[in-house]
Amino acid sequence: MSDPQDLEFPQPPANAAKTGAETPFRNLLGEELAAAITRRFPESTCTYSTTIPPRKARYGQWPEWVHPPLQAYLREQGITRPYRHQVECAEIAHRGEDVVLATGTSSGKSLGYQLPILSSLATDPRACALYLTPTKALGSDQLAVASRFCREVAGLSGVHPAPYDGDTPTEARSGIRDGSRMIFSTPDMLHVSLLAHHERWGRILRHLKFLVIDECHTYRGIFGANIALVLRRLLRIAAHYGSHPTVILASATSHDPAEHAGNLIGRKVQAVTEDGAPTGARTLMLWEPGFLEGVEGENGAPVRRSATSEAAGVMATVVAGGARTLTFVRSRRQSEVVAMRCAEDLALMGKPDLSERIASYRAGYLAEDRRRLERQLDEGELLGVATTNALELGIDVGGLDAVVTAGFPGTVASFWQQAGRAGRRGQGSLVILVGRDEPMDTYLVHHPEALLGRPVERTVFNPRNPFVLRGHIYCAAVEKPLSTADVENFQAGEVVAELEAAGLLRRRPRGWFAVARPADDSGLPTPDTAHTSVSLRGGSGEEVMIVDISDGRLLGTIDSARAASQVHPGAVYLHQGESFVIEELDFEDYVALARPEVPDYTTFARSQTDIQITSAAGEDELYSPSPGLWVANVDVEVTDRVTGYVARMPDGTVLDSVPLQMPPQVLQTRAVAYTIDPAALGAMGIPVAEVPGALHAAEHAAIGLLPLLATCDRWDIGGVSTALHPDTGLPTVFVYDGHPGGAGFADTGFQRFRVWIEATFEAVHSCRCESGCPSCVQSPKCGNGNNPLSKSGALALLGAMVTMLGSQPEVG
Repeated sequence: MSDPQDLEFPQPPANAAKTGAETPFRNLLGEELAAAITRRFPESTCTYSTTIPPRKARYGQWPEWVHPPLQAYLREQGITRPYRHQVECAEIAHRGEDVVLATGTSSGKSLGYQLPILSSLATDPRACALYLTPTKALGSDQLAVASRFCREVAGLSGVHPAPYDGDTPTEARSGIRDGSRMIFSTPDMLHVSLLAHHERWGRILRHLKFLVIDECHTYRGIFGANIALVLRRLLRIAAHYGSHPTVILASATSHDPAEHAGNLIGRKVQAVTEDGAPTGARTLMLWEPGFLEGVEGENGAPVRRSATSEAAGVMATVVAGGARTLTFVRSRRQSEVVAMRCAEDLALMGKPDLSERIASYRAGYLAEDRRRLERQLDEGELLGVATTNALELGIDVGGLDAVVTAGFPGTVASFWQQAGRAGRRGQGSLVILVGRDEPMDTYLVHHPEALLGRPVERTVFNPRNPFVLRGHIYCAAVEKPLSTADVENFQAGEVVAELEAAGLLRRRPRGWFAVARPADDSGLPTPDTAHTSVSLRGGSGEEVMIVDISDGRLLGTIDSARAASQVHPGAVYLHQGESFVIEELDFEDYVALARPEVPDYTTFARSQTDIQITSAAGEDELYSPSPGLWVANVDVEVTDRVTGYVARMPDGTVLDSVPLQMPPQVLQTRAVAYTIDPAALGAMGIPVAEVPGALHAAEHAAIGLLPLLATCDRWDIGGVSTALHPDTGLPTVFVYDGHPGGAGFADTGFQRFRVWIEATFEAVHSCRCESGCPSCVQSPKCGNGNNPLSKSGALALLGAMVTMLGSQPEVG
């Protein structure tokens, strides 16, 4: 748990974001670290720097109903007065009203729900509470604090807080269900254990008084839709047992926390958003790596130092300067690479003692490894950790002095959440965003107002997505027959009819019952497999085990939908500083065999993607803003097949291209599409031979900029462009959601199409390269090796579209 008196990372003042003007206060540590980084990397550029001022605390009074021994204990710990937002949240929850507390990172949100919950558990010996977290790391941290409260505060000894997640030993689970009154779990465990076997949880469900949903802003996209349906199923089953728990949600600062929380649980929620916690001064830098001298990328494009390489060097510089540091990266592989390179860099700097105190942290590690790393980081044994967003959330990682973010994390909300890890004890701190060589990052480091001067994005997810809803409705029917009111509450009339027609549901006078299918009916769920067949995190539901063939140990797991592109035969795989090459990928047994090897190259998958429109756009999903341009929101089927991989040397040169034959992945989803009349393309001055490259380049650039409008990143979406699509008969560009049924991202692109295309045009036009580079129209995930591409054609197309959409482009 975060210390209730910890500090948050505030939204900077608008004038600082726009001007970066000198401020009347100093942040000596941040300034010293920034100067050291600038000296060490003279070929790179600090495109923007500002120091955000400190802020004083605003306090409230202890509520009269707080359990007296609890208040006394908190005072002994130095918390003499609660912050104003903590009191407001606690009072609302104590009245039995649902509330979301949305204040800055480390502003002490935990105390806002601990006060009413622990006071209630102390006075009512049967009352129970359930705490849900998106990550086991955060749940473990919260559990440790709750356990300390219950050990040391009179009246709480009978609560017995306990974890119930995938790491909980099987032999301990029945005792926890029978004896604990405060359960710490994850949505995944709630789904596959508590709801699937709710009869075993009758005691807790009958007396469930509070439900805490921590870090609720992380529930977005397909994950958000799945979690919303799990939570609604929980509240439905709790009501069946006679309880109506008060829901308390905690969130980072978000666009509309009350709307987001209400969409999650399906009922009205009050929001507390005025932050009373103090903040320390923080220096913020936007950083653009320099170009690699004498190195050319695909199609002769200039190549910048990668964000991960630059971040590793920055991290080493900061650690050498005496600052404890977290470096956030975008993938599991990058966390391993950054940690290794940072340690090597420190050794070369003559600091081998510091190099031994660097580590990586990511999902996929075994439970004992995660716990060990969390302990070492919290106790200061580790000075630097390269991590995925697994450490982005509210786990207390001690007094960190700096945060390095290697590439924009996908959303403004995530950026501030990561930045908030530093300076938690009020000391001066440094936050540095290292831009990747791609459109979104390049745009942001040169347009700081787009990152710092605007509200965080609207969280996008759709719990009515039929692809998501179908599995949850069947699970709900297995848990308890569906009534007419249930179907209406889930807005699932069409889905229920489909399940009934498929023979999975049967209507009786008391409602819809789940029907057991014959064992030979492969592919259809049964009441026994209903819950395990639903994957909450948007994957396929099957995990591929990655096994070291030299000793048989399990290295980690990966979702089978991503296995073909990341652990294909020949792929280089990194694990805790060790390097492996994948020897075999078996989709029947869901296992990838890896042999220890340290090649001097990395691998990148190549793929072929086809797209087909599966239903015509409705009247409100198709429009023509100008003759020759049509924009649509459609259902599509995407077929993607990994066709090979490229081995690339550290300097970016291609060593080899290896063909593969992998099974296709088929996706039913949503897409925003636009079609252009060939005559209009001719009028734009785009030759016929250049049309495929122009469309392809415009597609890449648009994918890179869509995260400006929706809570996604480019890895959540995909694209296809063609000079003649068989379904439209015209040159067409598609940008689609990478999740079954769509996560709402393509829908947002359609709704805000003009703003999206304007930003895309500006990003391509402002890039200084001649013929296209990763900063504008090349894509790191292109399955065709960024061929063909025409930057000049994309500029002509996007500029004309801006005009056709009703806005004159800025050129010159």
